[in-house]
Amino acid sequence: MKKIIMYTGPFCAFCDAAKRLLKRHNATFEEIDIATKDGLRDDMIKKSNGRRTVPQIFIGDYHVGGYQELRELEKQDKLPDIFK
Repeated sequence: MKKIIMYTGPFCAFCDAAKRLLKRHNATFEEIDIATKDGLRDDMIKKSNGRRTVPQIFIGDYHVGGYQELRELEKQDKLPDIFK
């Protein structure tokens, strides 16, 4: 399975929903809370081509986007192929 990184923030309902979705698929992920250290938000914005909202989800080299995009991939049954 590819490495999954999710940038999150405090009190973020979409972050919580994305974590539940990934756990439903038995996917392990690294969570980076942008509120815990200076510079993490800037790193996220740079990696996500300017997106400023959380969550920002990366599966391997693929930038999924946020929860809505992750959910859409699940609806289209594309997650198993992306995880490989």
